[in-house]
Amino acid sequence: MTEQNPTVSDVAARAGVAPSTVSNVLNNPQRVRAETRRRVEQAIDELGFVRNSAARGLRLGRTDTVGLVLADLTNSFFVDIARGAQIAAARSRLKLLIANSDTDRDDQDDYLRLFDREQVAGILLTPLDGSIDMARSLQQHGRPVILLNAPRREPELCCVMVDEALGGYIATRHLLDQGARRLAYVAGLLEYSAIGRRLSGARRAAAEVGVPLEVVQTPDLQLGSGRQAGRSLLAFGTVDGIVCASDPLAIGLIDAAGELGLAVPEDLMIVGYDDNHLAAESAVPVSSISQRGGHLAETAVGLLLEELDHPAKHAHRVIEIPPHLVARRSSLRHPSGTARIV
Repeated sequence: MTEQNPTVSDVAARAGVAPSTVSNVLNNPQRVRAETRRRVEQAIDELGFVRNSAARGLRLGRTDTVGLVLADLTNSFFVDIARGAQIAAARSRLKLLIANSDTDRDDQDDYLRLFDREQVAGILLTPLDGSIDMARSLQQHGRPVILLNAPRREPELCCVMVDEALGGYIATRHLLDQGARRLAYVAGLLEYSAIGRRLSGARRAAAEVGVPLEVVQTPDLQLGSGRQAGRSLLAFGTVDGIVCASDPLAIGLIDAAGELGLAVPEDLMIVGYDDNHLAAESAVPVSSISQRGGHLAETAVGLLLEELDHPAKHAHRVIEIPPHLVARRSSLRHPSGTARIV
């Protein structure tokens, strides 16, 4: 093995090929015969050659790496986004670097700065509510930024968004179709834009039928808050259908209903949100609104590639993805009747 970092020329000499053949093995392996490719790959392994991606990026005008900053990896919706982005990036021979801001704005901006210093080709961002000045500054550095599930439309950036109001409407309409007439919406903090938009859709569906909709705020979207809200809300048996702003809230409500002797869905029907992996595995499988995180991410990667490959022709735009209902036992009082899988 050479004492210094081996070069493409070192690999070529070891494999008995031209440096251009090594370059093809690294960048366009389909152009190289299988036996030659095997010799080059063996030389790479023997020498411990590592490609200098930064230098390659300077030659090509961009690196082969994309950054993804997620808001909360404890939520399987963002895990689905990560998987979808990784699959879509791999199809285009791009590497994906993933960071989790853990709903902390300072961490979000720090990761954006890090990706900027690393000169990634572009950035995918699930932004927190509030300013996106850092994302705009990266765009001014010539680094495309695509927003996923942004709290609002940003005309200066490409956005791929879920129609949250439609999600709230579908969930509430489903409960109404199942016969519920005393409804509640159990949420986290309504100042979060996604939760507020879901509530607006729920209110529209309730208004169409002329039934009241009680709104209960919780400090967060976790199971414990759902259990606590359920104990207060269900103590007097005043509701028969509940839309929850998350699946953990819905599972907590189901637990509280059981404590109070209420059967789900016979006495109380519940729909969650996000189609969290726990929803299908709960003791009472939870109906939920799927935001199609994988599809969201693949669409965003497509916009990023479009902007990278054709910057002069690219026009920023907003793409809105419709959510859909995944109906399970928690809301199917009449499973063979009027339930609608949207």
